[in-house]
Amino acid sequence: MTVIDDDLHGIALQMAGDARAYLTTVTEVAAGASPAATLPLLLLAVSDVLVAGSRLGAITDVVPTDRFEPDLGPDPDVDPLRDNLVNALEGVDEYTDVVDPLLGDETEQLTVSGGLVSIAQALVQGLRHYETGRVTEALWWWQFSYLSDWGTTASSVLRTLQEVLAHVRLDVDDDVAAEAEFEALQS
Repeated sequence: MTVIDDDLHGIALQMAGDARAYLTTVTEVAAGASPAATLPLLLLAVSDVLVAGSRLGAITDVVPTDRFEPDLGPDPDVDPLRDNLVNALEGVDEYTDVVDPLLGDETEQLTVSGGLVSIAQALVQGLRHYETGRVTEALWWWQFSYLSDWGTTASSVLRTLQEVLAHVRLDVDDDVAAEAEFEALQS
């Protein structure tokens, strides 16, 4: 086992907590625990995990001693989570995203549910290493997957969730808006 300094150990401990919090929130939303709070809860969960990922992006590359990832056994089955999120996000799940804004304007069709599950898979993989005492491997996995995949995915999902929430809260019928404006002016 590789010995890591206290700063990296602290980052790993915090990342493990942030990963667990994200997974708990996404699982509860998928289970339908608070349907009225689905969008705000997901917005907070994705925002929080992006802050955690930013810490990983800001530190020097973590390099494990071994140049291979130890076998952790079969990957957890995420299909039920994906299916439940599809149901929870019905009507607002699909969106268009730019593939790589630095290389062009090519777009692709994505789903919020797919993004949330992709993030969850990466976080779980790191947690599996962390919980078996391979802290350096966990940090490496979280950092690598943040930079190569889930950081971009989370940013895209966050923007989409924020846009959906804005539409839900700000898109009102003209008559309703006029009535609210009239009442505000009269008070």
